[in-house]
Amino acid sequence: MQSTLFTRIRIVTGVMFVASIAGLIVSSIAGNNEGWVVTIGVVSAITAVVLIVSSAVVSSKRIPAFSEVEAERIEEQVRRLVAAGADENDVRELVKTSIRLGRGL
Repeated sequence: MQSTLFTRIRIVTGVMFVASIAGLIVSSIAGNNEGWVVTIGVVSAITAVVLIVSSAVVSSKRIPAFSEVEAERIEEQVRRLVAAGADENDVRELVKTSIRLGRGL
């Protein structure tokens, strides 16, 4: 779910992009003043960077914390199943598949 701040940033950057395009067209028609064109281009570039950075910050997934105790408990269960006669490769493949399923991969 996206935060309202990110939604506002997206709206403002969208407005800035549209205004930049309009500004480039108007400044081009009004005499091709290089100062205005460069200024509007820089504002548009900064707006793009703000949108890229905010998107990267919002969409970054956090790595789940690794629990040494939980890993040891699973390893002990694998040992018990193997000692009871289950094939170790099959049990480890089941664990890998379960992890992928839990991560949604």
